[in-house]
Amino acid sequence: MRSNDTHARTTDPDARLYRKSHNTGAILCYQGHALMDDRNDLVVGAVVTHADGFGKRRAAVAMLDALPQPSGRRGVGADKAYDTADFVTACRERKITPHVACNDTRIGGSTIDGRTTRHPGYRLSQIVRKRIEEHFGWSTTVGRIRQTEFRGLERVDQQFKPTLTASDLIRLARMPIAAPAGATT
Repeated sequence: MRSNDTHARTTDPDARLYRKSHNTGAILCYQGHALMDDRNDLVVGAVVTHADGFGKRRAAVAMLDALPQPSGRRGVGADKAYDTADFVTACRERKITPHVACNDTRIGGSTIDGRTTRHPGYRLSQIVRKRIEEHFGWSTTVGRIRQTEFRGLERVDQQFKPTLTASDLIRLARMPIAAPAGATT
């Protein structure tokens, strides 16, 4: 069996063996993570980490910590990979409601309980969270991050962030312009 102890890329020692599901093979890669504002569908945070089973949640908590503290309530929508006790606890410690998709198939069940799922905001968040895939789709096809030309975690991160910024600019250009309050046409 291949492992990171036995297989390494000679030209890029920072890359790690990782597989996204049980049906795919392991490849040497990095993981890119993005945080999106659900009101405007714009990426507000991005980072590249080593590909491992814990990088997603650590990166999400770090990006949430980097955001300014608003006066109202905050929530974060995420997929089933974030339905772990450590991530849910980290969100609640920061007074952020974890709108994480319930992973009921896992042994022990979901860590998300009825106090979160009973609110209409949870259902809305589960719909909106899927829009981040549009940024990743644009970035892999147009932004050329599927097979990066760069080596090393820092340089790949330096390519990933401007690529997602360009995706935001494309989205901004297509947004409708709101009329000022009280204006008539």
